[in-house]
Amino acid sequence: MLQHHINAAQGYMELGMPDEALAELERVPSGERGSEDAVQLRVYILMRSQRWQQALAACEELRAARPGFPLAYIHGAFCLHELGRTAEAVALLNRGPESLQREPVYFYNLGCYHAVLGDPDEAKKCLRTSFGMDGKFREVARHDPDLSGLSGRF
Repeated sequence: MLQHHINAAQGYMELGMPDEALAELERVPSGERGSEDAVQLRVYILMRSQRWQQALAACEELRAARPGFPLAYIHGAFCLHELGRTAEAVALLNRGPESLQREPVYFYNLGCYHAVLGDPDEAKKCLRTSFGMDGKFREVARHDPDLSGLSGRF
């Protein structure tokens, strides 16, 4: 039953219908709504819809259920950043699981957050680590408005 609702919600998202996708997830039996797959999909839908506060709450739910799950921290921090709470985003990432250290997006996002917070040295350090782990982030950085103040400096 859960998989049917997840597939339907994903289909709605492919059609650009996030409200219908969320409604489909609400049809998941209450005992399965907290499943990792359902919560991850809810986070994805809410983030794609730029419903940052709701997405943040879903990330908190995911972190409570799986404290070692890196994306719950990465996505939660991104939501905080989008809500203008960038210092809290850094704090959330800093208290996340050690497994975050294996994620290039962790270092990339930290670099962006430090740039926004006015710490260019720490921003460049984090970005270099990210680029070393996955070179595609170097191209992403060229177009990231959070890094506009660092252009050509990393």
